[in-house]
Amino acid sequence: MEALAEVERGRRLYAERAWSEAFAALSGVDPDASLAADDLVLLAIAAYMLGRHDEFYDALDRAHQAYLNGGEALQAARCAFWLGLNLAQEGEMGRAGGWLGRARRLVEREGGECVEQGYLLIPMMFEREAQGDLDGAIATAAEAVQIGERFGDPDLVALAGHHQGHLLIMRGQVRQGLGLLDEAMLSVSTGELSPIPSGIVYCGVILACQEAYEVRRAAEWTAALTKWCREQPDMIAFTGRCLVHRAEIMQVRGAWADALAEARRAGGRCIQGNNPRAAGAASYLQGDVHRLQGDYDAAQAAYREANQHGREPQPGLALLRLAQGDAAAAGATIRRALAESTMRPNRAALLPAMVEITLAAGETDEARAACDELDEIAAGYEGGMLDAVAAAARGAVLLAEGDAERALVSLRRAVRGWQQLDAPYETARARALVARACRALGDDEGAALELAAAREAFAALRAAPALAEVDALVERAMSRSPRGLTERELEVLRLVAAGRTNKAIAAELVLSERTVERHVSNIFAKLGVSSRSAATAFAYEHGLV
Repeated sequence: MEALAEVERGRRLYAERAWSEAFAALSGVDPDASLAADDLVLLAIAAYMLGRHDEFYDALDRAHQAYLNGGEALQAARCAFWLGLNLAQEGEMGRAGGWLGRARRLVEREGGECVEQGYLLIPMMFEREAQGDLDGAIATAAEAVQIGERFGDPDLVALAGHHQGHLLIMRGQVRQGLGLLDEAMLSVSTGELSPIPSGIVYCGVILACQEAYEVRRAAEWTAALTKWCREQPDMIAFTGRCLVHRAEIMQVRGAWADALAEARRAGGRCIQGNNPRAAGAASYLQGDVHRLQGDYDAAQAAYREANQHGREPQPGLALLRLAQGDAAAAGATIRRALAESTMRPNRAALLPAMVEITLAAGETDEARAACDELDEIAAGYEGGMLDAVAAAARGAVLLAEGDAERALVSLRRAVRGWQQLDAPYETARARALVARACRALGDDEGAALELAAAREAFAALRAAPALAEVDALVERAMSRSPRGLTERELEVLRLVAAGRTNKAIAAELVLSERTVERHVSNIFAKLGVSSRSAATAFAYEHGLV
């Protein structure tokens, strides 16, 4: 009688999401009273939510056996599915394969259609995705959704549907993918899903929104996930990933100190919750903030830690090498990372760094090619963050090619985009480039205004490297060359005065002939001359050679 009362109490506490108390009540039942299979499932879920993985596996294994003993093969198969899926995520592929194989055998033995057939399509979906068969993975997810709908199982519909949306985004069908993500999140926010699928869908949708460069959606759902976690104060599962998402939003919005603190908390929670991939994301974020603030040793350590947790530390590590003055290492690293990346979201994350690194090395043609690909990808994302990223990259390339007028159009679009996203660091970077374009066009006052705004933002963020670059631009402005010639134009003018052809200048400065022609044209316009000999005379008259 006492055991039955404790079981009832455990069920009530489970319904209230009081995980610690529910676990204590259900696990404390006298072994001789032995929990029913359904109650063992509740015990397993409570253990999972508390990050007690050994107890989760043990209780679910016991539930599986209890269902078999009771002749409930499909419920036993459902337990085997969750055991296999979680073991696979932890890399224990042998045990995972065994449990999933058992689940399939039980379902096949029962015969006829059942919702468990839909659940067993999920590992198949992941397998096809791992093989690079996106079409097959998407079709498998869609089939699982249809089975879930047919049997009225919202957990299956949301689990398969949100991943189908993620896969569509990876294939470049962003609008369709986001629609499926929103639908899955609706089922979570209205309380239709059970605890573990709720957490999986919350985190999966936010991750997919980030890969879709949907910062606003990611922020909205991160706030919802944070509320969900706070309503379950003793929960460990999913809380680490929630903290990572919060830190990522803080970083974008310029709250770097808070982002670092949250990322450190996230890392500890992720390890406690047995989620090393999320711990790697937390370490990577710390590396980025340290790099942007100029603490290169701390950045190096954080990127190394991210790598140890299985998170590729790119493009951050390549940009760190560039900041340290090793452009060759930066170039080799970013090219290697791009060579390994085939999915559009992954390439979109790397291409802006490719543009920055190749421009720093004077490899304008390669930067332009990377920019072209980035534009192509961004076209499928219908505005938002990726449009701002691509516009800033295009502006930087045009500026390097001497086309300040067109550069200014792109850079103004980037500034507007970043401002709308409340991203102060990226806004300031774009404004610093706007200043350079204004100066190249002879608008010194406009350049000064943009530099002042960029400097104020960088100072507030303690972004020491970017602040130093702005100060260097201001210093150069105070001692600028005659007629508003840029540093690159001065280089080209000196070589023109030395009698070099455009082809020879291109080879010496590692530029394309087209870029050199543009620079020469700009020089002629600024000097008010129409020939190389007149430009040469100007250079000698003003002591530029």
